[in-house]
Amino acid sequence: MVRQMSAADHGKVSTAIAAAEGGTDGEIVAITADTSDPYHDVGLHYAVAALFLMIAMFAVWPNQLEGLWTRLMGWSEPPGLQQYLTLMLGTALLTFLIALYAMKWMPLRLMLTPGATKTRRVRRRALMLFRAAAERRTVGRTAVIVYLSMGERRAEIIGDEAITAVTTPETWGEAMAALLVEVRAGRPGDGIVAAVARVGTVLAEHFPKTSDDLNEIPDKLIEL
Repeated sequence: MVRQMSAADHGKVSTAIAAAEGGTDGEIVAITADTSDPYHDVGLHYAVAALFLMIAMFAVWPNQLEGLWTRLMGWSEPPGLQQYLTLMLGTALLTFLIALYAMKWMPLRLMLTPGATKTRRVRRRALMLFRAAAERRTVGRTAVIVYLSMGERRAEIIGDEAITAVTTPETWGEAMAALLVEVRAGRPGDGIVAAVARVGTVLAEHFPKTSDDLNEIPDKLIEL
């Protein structure tokens, strides 16, 4: 079960963002989502694999098909090729439908989704949200999003043009580690607070606060 963010979490994150932005012209956007993708294709792939495995089993061990016919039909006349093929097709189709139905359960779908697939789709969703919520929304191109996809327990930190010019993905290593440690402990709100504080430290180093800085993006947690 994905843990929802509480009102207290929202308050803590908003306070953390305001505090982090107090020393920088940069802007921080924090976004959480239950999952980054429904992974319907993953469920379909497993169902198709189950279908072909069933057919392969009958091809390798045809006596299993004979035994199934006997269990279903009793001591009837020996079936012909058409009856055997019909039984095999029906069994394979039933296997496909059972697997497809089972894969509708999201926790199972997430568990069976390869880690690399989760990472790619979390990254893709984070980029999409960055473009919608932060990219080029600040005068100095100094916005950063901290994105947490709780179902996959993965996160992304993405910066705007001016930030990527002076940082690398490794720059955010401490922030990512602080975030994910708390998420795995069941405290995603505290994880985002910790990550925001570290992001603020990096932004303050490269883009210190100036007198004409404006708060261009609201200091709040966006929960999708």
